[in-house]
Amino acid sequence: MLSLPDYPGLVFILSFVTMWLSARVGASVLRRFRRIEDDARDDFGVIQAATLTLLALIIGFTFSMAVGRYDQRKNYEEEEANAIGTEYVRADLLPAADAAAVRSLLKSYLDERVQFYTTRDDGDLARVNAETSRLQSAMWSAVKNAAAAQPTPVVALAVAGMNDVLNTQGYTQAAWWNRIPYAAWALMVLIGVCANVLVGYGARGLKASAGLLLIVPLIVSLSFMLVADIDSPRGGVIRVKPLNLHALADSIRTP
Repeated sequence: MLSLPDYPGLVFILSFVTMWLSARVGASVLRRFRRIEDDARDDFGVIQAATLTLLALIIGFTFSMAVGRYDQRKNYEEEEANAIGTEYVRADLLPAADAAAVRSLLKSYLDERVQFYTTRDDGDLARVNAETSRLQSAMWSAVKNAAAAQPTPVVALAVAGMNDVLNTQGYTQAAWWNRIPYAAWALMVLIGVCANVLVGYGARGLKASAGLLLIVPLIVSLSFMLVADIDSPRGGVIRVKPLNLHALADSIRTP
């Protein structure tokens, strides 16, 4: 099920409005209660700079978390393609009838894995997951029956290869579930709000700084949108493409 970070455009709009309102609150509301005295402006500048630096660090760390998860999803896509391709070749080690059955199942399984990476529809994803589970059971039964009928070290290689196929799918699913925690998002938004309040509070004139008060909210919102885009497996523009699985499918179907 998709959540707010799965819609980077919406994240940008909501965060920009929130950050801009925070800056306006600091510039218009807080300054009515107490203005910054000239002798205290240096101390305020230190606090403001420290808060903005902390915000930059938090965004940087969160961006690093998102990139790490994106790289993990890419690596597991490559591992899935390698495992399926290896098992397709190792099917030659099985008896002819079992080998044909395993290869047919692997072709259907490969199509489902490609669909898993490309679909954005929840209903289609549920169908893909159900079909994937069914094909996994069928493939495991095929190699298990062959190993039971002919328990040799050669057939055991095909069984081990099928085990790798099943394992890599589990690793992939775990990687897609591994997202930036909501607590990290909440902390980042809270620090962003505080930073923009201080930016607005430190503005010397509301009319003169009206345009300048858009800069920090815009930059922070763009950063949030980029983090959400990279962290979301199915939302946004930056997604893992099953290039290795596509290449494997083309090579299998090439006579």
